[in-house]
Amino acid sequence: MKKETPQKGSKVSFHTLGCRLNFSETGSIAKGFEDRGYKIVPFEEPADVVFLNTCTVTDGADSSCRNMIRKAQKNSPEAKVVVAGCYAQMEAEKIQKMQGVDLILGNSEKYKVFEYLDENESNNSKIDLTNDFWGAYSTPSDQHHTRAFLKIQDGCNYVCSFCIIPFARGRSRTITVKEAKNNALELVKQGYKEIVLTGVNIGEYEAKSGEKLTDLIKEVASIEGLERLRMSSVEPNTITKELLETLKETGIYQNHFHIPMQSFHPRILKSMRRKYTAEEYRDILWMVKDYFPKAGIGADIITGYPGETEEEFQVTYNALENLLPTTHFHVFPFSSRKGTTASRLPDQITHHEKKRRVKLLNELGDKKLNLFAQESLNQPTNVLFETQQNGIWQGYTSEFLKYKIHSKENLKNSIISVVPILVDDNSSLS
Repeated sequence: MKKETPQKGSKVSFHTLGCRLNFSETGSIAKGFEDRGYKIVPFEEPADVVFLNTCTVTDGADSSCRNMIRKAQKNSPEAKVVVAGCYAQMEAEKIQKMQGVDLILGNSEKYKVFEYLDENESNNSKIDLTNDFWGAYSTPSDQHHTRAFLKIQDGCNYVCSFCIIPFARGRSRTITVKEAKNNALELVKQGYKEIVLTGVNIGEYEAKSGEKLTDLIKEVASIEGLERLRMSSVEPNTITKELLETLKETGIYQNHFHIPMQSFHPRILKSMRRKYTAEEYRDILWMVKDYFPKAGIGADIITGYPGETEEEFQVTYNALENLLPTTHFHVFPFSSRKGTTASRLPDQITHHEKKRRVKLLNELGDKKLNLFAQESLNQPTNVLFETQQNGIWQGYTSEFLKYKIHSKENLKNSIISVVPILVDDNSSLS
């Protein structure tokens, strides 16, 4: 039975998987639905349209996407279900075999969702990767964050052996400095006090746009009313002294960086086609600490890469434990992605062994994060509060440490000076 086309006044729900870039894009698409008279409801509630913005960075992400498609059907059996984004881009044929999916949109086509809603075909697929840049930023439709995500770049020109994202999002493309500032101004008008500049590889901004990333940062940081600024993941080879000096001079850039490592072993890094050596990565992190001594530094780590021996794994483990000032670990077991070079390499590591190594790295990460949190005790810091549950408000410090406090007041979107005195088992301050 064909589902009726939703009319003005209909309800729409969203679920976003994956990176901050996805969240910024969902925010812009949600605003488009609101502008057309739709009411946004929680994903768990019945809706007339369900929009899933998906991720395909790992096998686990693919599995999560399939689970959310099934949940969308359960929550809203009469809804038009739209599956969009990276998983849709790469696995449209698999999605077409799932019952209840009405529209499958690739990464460019998801912005054209309103053109396709009137088409009453099941498993209608619109996949046509283009080099168009579609700007995106958070909107009040996103009830979950008081940090706004501003997309300044999309796609990637790198050819890392393990990564599927260049296939899913295409070549690097960017927003202009002027457009970025205008979008940031709109975010501040909406009441956001913190902006996170995001993209697939924002360090490529200048190479593609011809404009300097440092100029974009200066323009955004100059906006009156903006109190905090961050960047999402930044490739280590794109971090320069000029960039760090600019961030420092803004006076509002927070003490937090996310700098992917993946491995610290020279052979593995070379096989991964990363654009830095282990020694260069180490030097970059310590240069960051020179400019931001209190910085928390997050790192992506892939373990169980094909052929990675126990000795090579230990090189990475020991570096994280003893050589590198990393504080926030993001550990992933190697996931073989169809079409990538690494998927064809011999000596694939067993699931059991990858699971063991992930556990060891996560335990080390928990230990380092707790020690980092301990260093914040009895030191004044500012917290931007986001959410409340059972009278407990939580938000994040400049170093991206979670802070919790009991309050009967509404602290949402408030920046408050606090002095942490306790660290719990999850490295949250209070």
